Amino acid sequence: MKKVYFDNAATTQVRDEVISRISEVLKSDYGNPSSTHSIGRSAKSILENCRKKIAAHFNVSAAEIIFTSGGTEADNLMINSCVRDLNVTRIITSKIEHHAVLHTIQSLEEKYNLQVEYVQLDERGMVDYAHLETLLKNSSKKTLASFMHVNNEIGNKLDIALVADLCNQYNALFHSDTVQSVGYYKLDFSEIPIDFAAASAHKFHGPKGVGFAFIRKNSGLKPLIKGGEQERGLRAGTEAVYAIAGLTKALEISYLNLEKEKVHIRAIKKYFIEKIQQEISDIKFNGSCSDAANSTYKIVNVLLPISSEKATMLLFQLDLKGIACSKGSACQSGSVGGSHVLAEVLSDKDLSKPSIRFSFSIYNTIEEVDYVINILKEFI
Repeated sequence: MKKVYFDNAATTQVRDEVISRISEVLKSDYGNPSSTHSIGRSAKSILENCRKKIAAHFNVSAAEIIFTSGGTEADNLMINSCVRDLNVTRIITSKIEHHAVLHTIQSLEEKYNLQVEYVQLDERGMVDYAHLETLLKNSSKKTLASFMHVNNEIGNKLDIALVADLCNQYNALFHSDTVQSVGYYKLDFSEIPIDFAAASAHKFHGPKGVGFAFIRKNSGLKPLIKGGEQERGLRAGTEAVYAIAGLTKALEISYLNLEKEKVHIRAIKKYFIEKIQQEISDIKFNGSCSDAANSTYKIVNVLLPISSEKATMLLFQLDLKGIACSKGSACQSGSVGGSHVLAEVLSDKDLSKPSIRFSFSIYNTIEEVDYVINILKEFI
């Protein structure tokens, strides 16, 4: 049976070079980087070289990169500490953020009587920047703004530089979940006045279970996980040196081949959009995913003209045909409430129809698009 993996927003295939690098470190550099003997020092050297290499991609200092288990931990660390340790009493965000952000904010709202305000979104889920400025302007409280750079379900792309400038202008802290954009967009944090950002290796062809937080120097954050003094005292626990080495290799290759791979993936997405419009009438695109200027080049979220009865088993039927895709975030696959993102941008009538996210990578082909769309036509 043909296998097609169109769920790259959930996770990506690990590059061969990354697997080789992980294996090399596992075999040869197994020391604890906190140990003072030569084997430990060798592991520590790898760790710090990785930190420097990652920092260089974002034009920041190595001290501003803190290794974590992934984007969720990084988001939790930064948002929790802003409220707990930096006296943030007000958070501005949107209702279509990742649950790693929304659920963290909701728990803090209850615990600290936090003031939470949600920016207005247009009918495609794009942030209303004028309303954001009004919210930022009208506050005497210490404020944190939290907005993801690329939405993981509908692919909307935030003008991250504009939001950072607005936050800087009105003395608000700015946190961004950049999990879907690191490795796919060049982000110069010496030019973009952002305070905090999160990344996860498995989104850009690295291993699962490792990521990093960018934390602006002298931020005053304190650890979420307590124990030893690893990661500048901000994240206790022995570092997974092999995974960090894999993350670094994956990021290096992603940025080395960024333009070439972007052209390939963008062509896949463009062909998918054109082909599905030709082959299936009444197709709709959710959010801004069909707008190249306002969305990422790797995600399409489509609303299919299928009855709710047929929709029930659609993903299961596609899986039987070897097609891997998603209703939304893989992180909420156990949820019975549906997509909170689509609930904000679709009418009740359209919410009753199936929406599917297809997300692409360098390993996908035009032939795979043809196969998937031909299978979809069988259900219409």
